[in-house]
Amino acid sequence: MAKNKYQLHLKGYVGSWDFDADYVDYILGKNPDKEVAVLIDSPGGQLNTALSISSAFKRHGNVHAHFVGMNASAATIASMGAKHITMDKSAMYLVHQCALPFFEYGNLNATGMSQLIESLGKAKTDLEKMDANVATMYATRCKKEPKALLDLMKVGGWLTAQEALDWGFVDELTEFEDETAPVLTASLAADFQANGIPLPNVPKSKSEETFFQKMAQALAAVFKPTQVNNQHTPKPMNKFYKNICKFLACEHFSVEEGKVTLTEEQMDNIECSLQANHDMIADLSIKVKNAEDENKKLTETNKSLDEANKTLEAKVANLPAASTTAIVDDKKHEDHEPTAYEQFINAGETARKLYDSLP
Repeated sequence: MAKNKYQLHLKGYVGSWDFDADYVDYILGKNPDKEVAVLIDSPGGQLNTALSISSAFKRHGNVHAHFVGMNASAATIASMGAKHITMDKSAMYLVHQCALPFFEYGNLNATGMSQLIESLGKAKTDLEKMDANVATMYATRCKKEPKALLDLMKVGGWLTAQEALDWGFVDELTEFEDETAPVLTASLAADFQANGIPLPNVPKSKSEETFFQKMAQALAAVFKPTQVNNQHTPKPMNKFYKNICKFLACEHFSVEEGKVTLTEEQMDNIECSLQANHDMIADLSIKVKNAEDENKKLTETNKSLDEANKTLEAKVANLPAASTTAIVDDKKHEDHEPTAYEQFINAGETARKLYDSLP
């Protein structure tokens, strides 16, 4: 599968704008009757978003998820609803127990300490339920017992692509020419450490190695005098653009003489994102136009009904009163001659009373 064949690129933090459940629903809704190819490259994120995306994949019924790079935590959970899961041979995979942020600083008396312990007990129970739910999802995919997956989550170590295949998390390994082995950047390492995820044994990025080299050179320069160079030589400057760097999964941009250079892959990602946003805006514009047309029609229909109702009311009000020659006698005729049948009944009743009165 070539890189430009993916309908969805889910990268970065699960729950952020580039790994968003609403956008996934939008793309799946545009492709209801055909396979949707999804590229996943994420260190993890929010469990609720991952569960929503997994459910959306399952409801669609024909999603092909493909892993590249280093994927952990919620990113793996999001793929569980896919019909088919593939993984690049050089990619990494990690499952672990769910976690909640916790920070407490201050002085606590015995009551406060008891309340904190009670609160932590409830949080622990919630986490255990989350772990059990996720382990069941993994077990269903891997066709194994949930306990085996829960034990693996407690270990929380990185799996190679082959190990992920052996466990059953993925269905197939791939080796495409346009997919390179993952590297560990400083920002990615910081994300892993902040979330308690162990660092994988993969090469560090060149920019990070250059940084350490510069540090060593700077320390060496303290003890070794250097010749003064009065000639000004412009040097590249690294600039950080928060949203663009996050979207393209890079640490910074090298700016030289006011120019920034982008790779072909970065341009492809920007193009795909802009096209997807353009399509979404076009679809929403059509829906708004259709809604406005329907509202206009309903308004005109209501106006016509109001006019017709007023016309009918006027015609009813102008109708002449109905004439009749029938005489209605509403007086009650209490005294009347009994009929032959009534006389027969009365005679029988009189005879019965006479019989009953005999000794």
